[in-house]
Amino acid sequence: MILLAVSAVFPTSADGNLPRLVDEANLLTAAEEETLLEKLDEISERQQVDIVVVTVDSLGGASPMAFADDFYDFYGYGFGSEKDGILLLISMEERDWYISTAGYGITAVTDAGWEYIAERFTEDLSEGDYAGAFTIFAGQCDDFITQARTGEPYDVGNLPKKPFGFGLHFAVTFGAGFVIALIVTGVMAGQLKTVGSKRAADNYVKPGSMQLTKRSDLFLYHRVSRRARPTGNGSRSSGGSSTHRSSSGRRHGGGGGKF
Repeated sequence: MILLAVSAVFPTSADGNLPRLVDEANLLTAAEEETLLEKLDEISERQQVDIVVVTVDSLGGASPMAFADDFYDFYGYGFGSEKDGILLLISMEERDWYISTAGYGITAVTDAGWEYIAERFTEDLSEGDYAGAFTIFAGQCDDFITQARTGEPYDVGNLPKKPFGFGLHFAVTFGAGFVIALIVTGVMAGQLKTVGSKRAADNYVKPGSMQLTKRSDLFLYHRVSRRARPTGNGSRSSGGSSTHRSSSGRRHGGGGGKF
């Protein structure tokens, strides 16, 4: 059923293969397609890991995971016997995105890895900057594969440091200025203060005008601090890639979401 949906949208070519960029949903201009395809081809050939971007209008009733996995398998993507590669699927019908990994792509892009990569490009997807989103995806895949070659793939506790963006820079700058302003204002206020406050109420009473017959302390408030109990989050905390089998029986990793 799923293979029928895939083959109905993309009939088999003479050699059974498609280019690394398939923009069926027409999200890119001709110039953007040319530039992106060159980038995908260059990274794929250099790393020997296929980096693929596919856009469709509809999944034909299939799930994003099943469609992405079967599209990858059906059209013969991937290097070597393990079919090393990473595919990004975009479906406009329900605004789904899905990253499917295979072979060395599973090693290079762990569960924490594809979540990190998605965080980099989903904002551009939501804003309609598809060329920008796909370029970021390709660049991130390149970085993750390069890191994996060192023997320590990016994973939980070992992800790339997020860039110090403009928003954070503005917040830090504004916060520092605000603190300095408070200090200066406090110093100036202290210099102008001529009357001191009294800590006890009897300091404000005229001597001999009131007779105190009984005195006691009344406890009005108490503070209770509560700390949430940590809960386990499954295998994700231990890192690595969770995998499954496509309809063809090939092992895939990855995950997806909405934009």
